[in-house]
Amino acid sequence: MNAAPVASAGISIILLVLALPALLLLANPRALRDPRLATLETVGVLRRLRTDRSRRREQALEALRYAAEVRVATERAHHAAQRWQDIWRQSEEHVEEAWQAWQNAEDRLARTREAAAFPTPHAPQTPTEYADREQSLHRMLQTAAARGDLPTEAVVGGHWDPRLHPVEQELQVHRAIAAHRHRLYRQAVAAERAAWHDAQLAVATRDSLRREWAAAARTSSDLRIPEPMAVPARLRRWAQRRVVQRAA
Repeated sequence: MNAAPVASAGISIILLVLALPALLLLANPRALRDPRLATLETVGVLRRLRTDRSRRREQALEALRYAAEVRVATERAHHAAQRWQDIWRQSEEHVEEAWQAWQNAEDRLARTREAAAFPTPHAPQTPTEYADREQSLHRMLQTAAARGDLPTEAVVGGHWDPRLHPVEQELQVHRAIAAHRHRLYRQAVAAERAAWHDAQLAVATRDSLRREWAAAARTSSDLRIPEPMAVPARLRRWAQRRVVQRAA
């Protein structure tokens, strides 16, 4: 049998026996009249004190753990709020760029309308002229798609008429560009509003966690972690000697 647990238990029993009379008198001056009953009452008091001490210690440790968890969550929420603020600012810039691109497309369309006001032949006169118009339209569409003025699928899937005069072709393309740029602007506005909402939500979450962290920090600082009662070294050495003597 290992002597260390036995010695530890023996020391605890000896210390309790030595302290029992004083505890009896402190708890009830009439304790010496009925030692057995007083002993049972004192043991109950000691158990309740130990339970209460353990409960308060666990509460204090739990408060510290909770404050630490809230602090980590607050730091993450702070970084998330910064990222959403950056996304919102970028979306604002995107709205301005989309609006300017739409206005430029509308200006080009207005100038093309003025040029198309003059009468033009409605059909090519020769196969060569038709091929030239078809190639010119294709180049115009590819250039517009490369600039982002038209979606890529519009180059192939659009309902374009290569028989139109180049001025009328340009009017048709510029009308499609203006419509596409307007759609992109509306999408940018919707994205900016969504980013603003998310940024505001992130800020509210961060501020709420900051308040929760402050409250948790105050609670944890007000609670003290109960430490085990220290036994005087002289009494501990005497008890150890008694245990060794009995074991011998």
